[in-house]
This record gives sequence, C-alpha cells and structure tokens, in this order.
Amino acid sequence: MSLLGIQLAWRFRQGKGQNGFASFISASSTVGIALGCFVMILLLSVMNGFEKELKDRLLAVIPHGELIAVSPKGMQNWQQHSDVLQQDPRIAYLAPVTKMMAMVQTGTRMKAVEVTGIQTDSQKQARIREMTSPEQWQRFSSEANSILLGQGVLDKLDVQPGQKIQLLMPQQRMQGGFKPPKSVWFEVAGTLRIGGELDNHLAMVHLAKASQVLGVDYGAQGLEFGFSDPFVAPELMRELGFAFEQHVYISDWTRTHGHLYQDIQLVRAVVYLALTLLIAVACFNIVSTLVMAVNDKRHEIAMLKTLGARDSLIIQSFMLQGVFNGLIGTLAGILSGVLVSVYLSELALWLENLIGVQLLSGDIYFIDFLPSQVKPAEVMITAVIALSLSVLATLYPAVKASRIEPAKVLNH
Repeated sequence: MSLLGIQLAWRFRQGKGQNGFASFISASSTVGIALGCFVMILLLSVMNGFEKELKDRLLAVIPHGELIAVSPKGMQNWQQHSDVLQQDPRIAYLAPVTKMMAMVQTGTRMKAVEVTGIQTDSQKQARIREMTSPEQWQRFSSEANSILLGQGVLDKLDVQPGQKIQLLMPQQRMQGGFKPPKSVWFEVAGTLRIGGELDNHLAMVHLAKASQVLGVDYGAQGLEFGFSDPFVAPELMRELGFAFEQHVYISDWTRTHGHLYQDIQLVRAVVYLALTLLIAVACFNIVSTLVMAVNDKRHEIAMLKTLGARDSLIIQSFMLQGVFNGLIGTLAGILSGVLVSVYLSELALWLENLIGVQLLSGDIYFIDFLPSQVKPAEVMITAVIALSLSVLATLYPAVKASRIEPAKVLNH
C-alpha cells in the first residue's frame, strides 16, 4: 500500500459531502465487527476456563484410566506390574484399586455409592488429600475401618464425621436365588468435596479392607493410571491393556466423564461458526458503505483518473476505507473482550451478589464459579478472521470504483 493511497482513503473517509446514511452504515459495520470479536473472545475464554478446570480439578481426582482384572480374585502380581509400568514416562502415577457398588445405610436412610479402596500413601492420593481437611485425612489414614464420604452423601443421609454407618454390598448369585447382602460397619472419618455429581455418590475406604470385603485374594482388583496428558488416555489405555498378560477390563475417563469435554468442544465449534458468521454479516455493511461511497465520489474518482491516477491507486484507496472500519472494530472488540475475560470471574461474582442468583451450582457442575482463560493464539485467530473478512468485503466496491469511466461521468 502506498502512502498516497492511504492519504486518499483518509480524504474520502473524512469528506464533507459524505452521505449521512452511509456514515450510519459505516459506524454500524464497525460496531458489528467489534461486537463479534468481543463475544467470540469472551465465549472462547469461558470454554478455555471450563477445559482448564476440568483438567485441574476433575481429572486431578478421577483416574485417567483403569485396568480391572476380569477374575474375581483380582490382579495377579500387581506390585510387579506397577514397578514395570512406572518406568513409562507417559505415566504420571499409578495406584492399586478395588471398587464396588454398595448402599450406605443409617437409620431409615439409604444412599447408593461407588466405594473405592485406595492406598493412603499412594502418590495419587496427594490430590485427594486436598479435598478434605488434614485432621480428617489423618483420622482416615490411622483407622483401618474408616470411610470418607462425598459431601452430597453426608447431606443426603444427615451424617456427621465420627458417626457409624452401615455399608450393604450385594453378593454373588446362588443357585436358585441370591445371597443376602453383606453388611460392614464403618466410621465416617471425614468428607470429600470435589464438586458436581461426584460428591453425591463417592466413598473411599482402605484398599485392604475393600479387598477383604469383596474376597479379592490378590489384594487389588486392578490398577488406576494418571497421565501427564490426560487426553491421550483412550489410545494409551488400549495399548497398555492389549499388552497386559492377564485378562482385564479397559476403561478411561472419556467413557465416564468424556461428555463434559465433548460438550466443551462442541460449544467451542458452534461459537467459532456462529460468531464468524456474525462478523461476516457486519462486514456486509462495509460492502454497502463502500458502494454508496463510490456512488457519492464518482466525480472525484473521474477527475483523479483524468489527472493520471491508476486503477490500482483507486482500488487501494477504497480497500483501505473498509480496512479502517475493520481495524477499528477489531481492535475495539479484542481489547474489550480481553479486558472483560481477564476479570470475568470477579464480574460474575459481583453479578451473583447483586441479583442474588448463583450462575453455576456446585451441586450440578464440578465448579461453582464462572472460569475464564484467555489464550493469545485464539485472540490472534479472531483478529485474523475479522480483518480477512473486512478485506474481502472491500474487493467488489474497490474494483467497481476503478472501472468508472471519466468521460461518461464528467459529461453528466
């Protein structure tokens, strides 16, 4: 772009004889582009925030993958398997586990829970310790017959730490009927606060106790894994499971909680599509603005061409007019979008206090606040989309202006 083309574009843009309606359309195109960029950055930042919290909170607690022995006796030589698998750099941690479904009963109240037997000194439990108080974790670690329950389970049963609860577990089917459920008493050592539905059906006991109750001879049903990158879990778990010498069930977090991640990716794709179309619609106003500007400046263009102005200069000048609108709208939208996104959590909290309504309930979602994370790459993509559409919108009016014939215009 030449300096003369920039000066000419600015003169055309600031011309005193500019049509008032054209000025309104021009301003609306700038506002539309700014609004599209603002909303795109804001919503993408929210999606990034949810994805970050999903990884840092939920995926820090639930295992990324599991290998559970098919045999009711459990996993043979799981200690040796653990030592070998820990040499894999892709595995952040692994721990033995025994799981069972049970009913927690206290008085006349009952609640179905998923009981997980864990080793309290395992590396994986460092994150779980953060979900309860140090005193409660110490009580749980020192008492073999203790249990940790999710906050939703405690609320449902109206139980407090220190109370006794009864755990009812179904037994294998007998010929001609069922065995009565096995009953075991535990002392509630504390509560787990993870967030969302997990709090409503989560229970943890000692690995040895769970294996004893289920009759697991080898001490653990299987191994649970955590990976440096949790999103490689589906492929990596299949690789580990197929190479395992014992028959095992293979599972990963995408089977149990993958819908959360898939929902985030779906919303992200919809946001990109919808707001790109919104920016495109705003850019159509640039077409209308420049077409009217070309009609208003027909005589000026004819005189410039008579004085020797080339078609390329005319095209540059009108393209730059549209680019000015796109650039102003893009900068305004990006700056406001980034600013609001950075302080979105605080703004959402202020709004909750103002209207007295909680935007995200911790009983339903795995977080109780509105997260946000701005990624510079997505800001750049948004700017490129807006500016590219702005440039494309200027092509037809600019070419139309360059094809004006001076003789016909000046004769009239």
